[in-house]
Amino acid sequence: MIIKSRLGAMISSSNLFHKTHYEILGVKEDANLEEVRKAYRSAILCFHPDKQQNASETSSSESLTENKFLDIQRAWETIGNPRSRALYDAELLTLRQDAAISEDVSLDDLTVQDSGDIIELSYPCRCGDYYFIDSFELAQTGCSISRDGEMVSLLTSKSLPTSVVLPCGSCSLKVRLLINGNSRLPIDVHL
Repeated sequence: MIIKSRLGAMISSSNLFHKTHYEILGVKEDANLEEVRKAYRSAILCFHPDKQQNASETSSSESLTENKFLDIQRAWETIGNPRSRALYDAELLTLRQDAAISEDVSLDDLTVQDSGDIIELSYPCRCGDYYFIDSFELAQTGCSISRDGEMVSLLTSKSLPTSVVLPCGSCSLKVRLLINGNSRLPIDVHL
């Protein structure tokens, strides 16, 4: 099953975040076929290699555009077809449930460091290393983080609770970070 192998790579990769087909097209998972079709058409026009306006782009930029175009095409082929979408949704749900989570942690359990441009959140793993996430990675999940004096505010999209799975830097353990709609945390100034 092709869908399973693509999703398996998504979960087992050492990178923290990989976009689902829904995220690639910029639609919600409950979007109807017409919403998916509109998003696909819009995205494909933006990233089609023949539509690129700047002819002096570097080969690196061209490669990124080509990869984005291929990702959009794959996403449409999967979720644009009701049967393959149902299989994809079922496999995505299964993989989300099967992720080996050692424990659930809240924002209150994390240590917050402000390194200037990026705010970093960490939690100790029992192996001695840490689970990390930073403000850039949080933004990719739809959470915004900002500093207000000695406090950090974290807002989720539409102020709804969400969760993020964080892998340990050294071992295979993962924790699920539970994020309430709006949270405030103190910055650890001792680090």
